[in-house]
Amino acid sequence: MQKTQKNPFNELIINIVLPTLILNKGGAYLGSGGATKALIIALAFPAVYAVYDFVRFKNKNLISILGFVSLLFTGGFGLLQLEGQWFAIKEAAFPLIIGLVVLVSAYTAKPLIGMLIYNDAIMQTDKVKDALETRGTMKEFDSHLKKSTIFFSFSFFFSALLNYILAVRIFTEIPLDLPADERSEILNQQIADMTWLGYVVILVPSMIIMGAILWHLFSGIKKYTGYSFNDVLKDAKS
Repeated sequence: MQKTQKNPFNELIINIVLPTLILNKGGAYLGSGGATKALIIALAFPAVYAVYDFVRFKNKNLISILGFVSLLFTGGFGLLQLEGQWFAIKEAAFPLIIGLVVLVSAYTAKPLIGMLIYNDAIMQTDKVKDALETRGTMKEFDSHLKKSTIFFSFSFFFSALLNYILAVRIFTEIPLDLPADERSEILNQQIADMTWLGYVVILVPSMIIMGAILWHLFSGIKKYTGYSFNDVLKDAKS
């Protein structure tokens, strides 16, 4: 039976576009306390989608969980009217935590890059294992997975740095003498800017880094097994 696939366009709309539009414009149409209501509604979209995604696709990976927790912190900070450095620290902390977890996994029996890419759902692992045993390169390949995982962790450290720099620029201090509703509107605008700018500014270089890491991983597969990546890629129909 063919598994239901996620729609990346839907994810983009629900997690980025709708929250940004609601945070930018929603407060003006929601009456008294509109900014707070807009914040709650905007965060509800990705929160509900995260739960739906977990229930339907059984996503239990640490990165997804930390992303959901990060969302809860964003909402909590917004409702508590926390500003500036709180958001900057939060934006840097979560990719930093993920990077540390990935780095630690490199020194375990199951490096994370191997669990994500080198698994039965994506690759013909038995075919790879047979080739490694025939060539006597199993140890070298394990070392290659470790190096690839270490490189993978660096992508999260880089993301943490970019997140912090971007957040410091966006979450500027809001004057205390402004009315509460106006302060909330400004904070919502800052969260909206961080939502879409973070997606653009951080995703693009991160994807480039990930592409380099995957190239490194696939080149190791060819070197130690003699097979190209296409040779060991699992047939979608199987």
